[in-house]
Amino acid sequence: MRGKPRITALLPALLLMLLPLSSLSAGPAAAAEGKPAVTLSTAQAGTGGSITVNGTGWRSRTLLMLLVCGQATPARGVVGGTNSCANADGRAVTTDADGRFSRTLPVTEPPVPCPCVVHVATATGAKARADAVFQVAGHPVEPLPAQTAGGRLAVLSDTRLDGSGSLLTWFGAPPSRTLTFTVGNVGTAAVENPVFQVGTAHGVFAPQWDERQWHGTLGPGEKTRVDLPVELTAGAHGDYTVSLRYGGKVLAEQPWGVGRPWGVTLFWILLCLVVPAAVFRIGMAVVDRVRPRHGARRPSPAPGHGRDAPGHGRRRKPAIAPPRPAPPTPNTTLPWFTPDTGPGPAGRLSAPHEDHPTSPTTPTTPGRKGST
Repeated sequence: MRGKPRITALLPALLLMLLPLSSLSAGPAAAAEGKPAVTLSTAQAGTGGSITVNGTGWRSRTLLMLLVCGQATPARGVVGGTNSCANADGRAVTTDADGRFSRTLPVTEPPVPCPCVVHVATATGAKARADAVFQVAGHPVEPLPAQTAGGRLAVLSDTRLDGSGSLLTWFGAPPSRTLTFTVGNVGTAAVENPVFQVGTAHGVFAPQWDERQWHGTLGPGEKTRVDLPVELTAGAHGDYTVSLRYGGKVLAEQPWGVGRPWGVTLFWILLCLVVPAAVFRIGMAVVDRVRPRHGARRPSPAPGHGRDAPGHGRRRKPAIAPPRPAPPTPNTTLPWFTPDTGPGPAGRLSAPHEDHPTSPTTPTTPGRKGST
């Protein structure tokens, strides 16, 4: 009976000893799963100054963007999206292993009036953001635009770009995709034929917005799949970002890597090779046509001679004329002698000439006897 009071007295002491250990073990997990938060070294500063931005509760080794934005509050966010921020003077920072960071940010007037915030958002990976109230000294302040009552749309799933390039895109045609996402009506009234804004931004430049209307009615609590076309300019290539905006608020962003149109490069290479070769061939043909011919021109053959037989397309070479026979030897017989009465044997005046193989031989004729 005496042992039970001792045990009951030791239980509170053991609980007090275990409580600090449990709080220490739960501390890092709670900090790792905490909500991203941002604190500022000062709540007000003028243009040209700087402030120190500290953050906790972010994912480890994550790239963040820090901006001074107008027309924004932590409750409503940045109403006009990044177009309401001083993008040229923003800063980037990477969180440490514990999800913390500290970065100096220059103070610059945003393009729209205050109320202003220091907007911190993830640049890669899952979307996360946090805003801290900040006042730019000397910058005008105007009330935020009133929220429209009734339906309110929200993106319920991750956006994606469907589609692929074609042979025409490889030769510089405008790349096109389809932005697909699921949207839901979280308001109290139906939304009919909502008009979305699709923006495309190249690199760090501000997006160019185009209106895309979805035809249909979405009642309170309903959701549907929306497909919106996205098209870039001809010959576009590089890293692009497609943004979706509705009611002045950016709902989602999707990266898009566009390949280089190598067909255009191949076309210019072939053009640089073919055109000089064609010009060279034309020039050689002109030179060959206008240059003078060497040697006299042969006379054309007589009609009916030296021509090809009818029906033959090729022109035959002219036959080589046989050499002319040698002229006959002049007669050396004295004028008062006749062939029949001259001295010497009768029969022929002289021996025939056999100098040329083609000259005809002179037939021998028997001489007539003289009168006795």
